[in-house]
Amino acid sequence: MTVTTDPVALNEWVPCAWHGQIAIGAALDTMIFGQDIRVERTGDQDYRVTTFGGDSPRELPVQTRYTCVFTTLGDDPRALPEIPEFDEADRRITGCGRVGVNTSPYRIVENFLDMAHFSFIHTDILGAADQTEVLSYRTEHRKDVDEIWAIDCTFYQPAASKAAAGGQLTKYLYRVMSPFSVMLYKNVATDPSRNDAICVFIQPRRETECLAYMPMAIVDEQSTIADIIDFQQSIFLQDRVILENQRPALLPLDPTYELPTRADASSIAYRRWLKAMNIRFGILEKQAA
Repeated sequence: MTVTTDPVALNEWVPCAWHGQIAIGAALDTMIFGQDIRVERTGDQDYRVTTFGGDSPRELPVQTRYTCVFTTLGDDPRALPEIPEFDEADRRITGCGRVGVNTSPYRIVENFLDMAHFSFIHTDILGAADQTEVLSYRTEHRKDVDEIWAIDCTFYQPAASKAAAGGQLTKYLYRVMSPFSVMLYKNVATDPSRNDAICVFIQPRRETECLAYMPMAIVDEQSTIADIIDFQQSIFLQDRVILENQRPALLPLDPTYELPTRADASSIAYRRWLKAMNIRFGILEKQAA
């Protein structure tokens, strides 16, 4: 695949490494949107990202936030989202590594938004086999920040997090921050006044080859970092099996191609949003009649 020319995709910040993955003075070769890049760690918090393999190598912008190293190929990128929970001193800020997934980045976002699969894929953890109903919820396009939100989401979960002591009716807020980033806020079992913040930032290497990064800012004084990472990765690896077997891997935006149900309200809002922004990278084009 050649480097995408889609200006919408090019003007997004995407992760290219997680902070701490590369030793100081070392480098990692990777790819975004079909473009080969080299990520060098030049200091404790400092990184340098450059393209290579093309006619005119160039240095790219870099930001280190939310346990990830972000870069962009665009000249006028959308701002990285603000997630204030990552600045709260009493939270466990945890980078849960990255997982490779051979599918479109939008399939990963939609899977993250989908509560209907909890009882079937994450049985006895995020869902129970005898409680499968997705209760009605609302979606919003918050135009001031150009984000999609799903609000008033609730779902019964036998083990909502590593810190959970038993089953609970979990309250969710979902937030789609860009075509390649999504997060949720869910209530903390030990402190109902606060929410855990759990993110997925996606590095699209190619249209159907991605790396998913999983930063978290959670309220949990008991679990070890290793236990938190193991819990989150085990959930995502269950999802990967499903994601890599979805067909087509590219995402169709034609509403007649895949028929949604009431539980898919967030996916419907997300696809409409993608269509409105005219993104083309990783999208299944409508076939001519």
